[in-house]
Amino acid sequence: MAVQAADNDGTNVEVDVHLNDSLMNPGLISPDKEDLSRLLTVPFSGRIRGGMRPGKKIIVMGIVDLEPDSIDVSLTCGRDSEKEEQQQQQPPHDVALKLTVRFTDRQFLRSARVSGKWTVEEASTSYFPFIPNQPFRVEIHCEHQRFRIFVDGHQLFDFYHKVKSLSSIDTVRIQGDLHITKLG
Repeated sequence: MAVQAADNDGTNVEVDVHLNDSLMNPGLISPDKEDLSRLLTVPFSGRIRGGMRPGKKIIVMGIVDLEPDSIDVSLTCGRDSEKEEQQQQQPPHDVALKLTVRFTDRQFLRSARVSGKWTVEEASTSYFPFIPNQPFRVEIHCEHQRFRIFVDGHQLFDFYHKVKSLSSIDTVRIQGDLHITKLG
């Protein structure tokens, strides 16, 4: 079964979990807070309905842990073939965008993996918006040529597409030292 988290812009991130249908049907009673907390546990993996396309955005809201080491947010391809790859020892799926927050050296890095090879990590911003034990909001806006990344309303950088088939970008993965409070 799938559950959707949506923001005001209508962007849907579909999450594969087993909950009642109350999130899918607004006429039903909402699930308990305990159900929602299980839904947004880290590490997290959820399907992006219809893949990425220009005009679509992914929003991740959360709270940084008290003593964080790192946070990773990735947009990946090939969710449906992931189990087959593991069974057949196929090359890992492409990663259209990997955002890595490193707290020890206060860096916000980005990279991609295409055909099994990682690109060089880009790190050109001096502004580091992540604070231990504080909330944050990351927005990834998809445009024709690039992703635009915003944190707490500030545009930090652009990341030009390495994976050219935007519709194949079908999964958002989140891991690291954070608590997810909302996805959209």
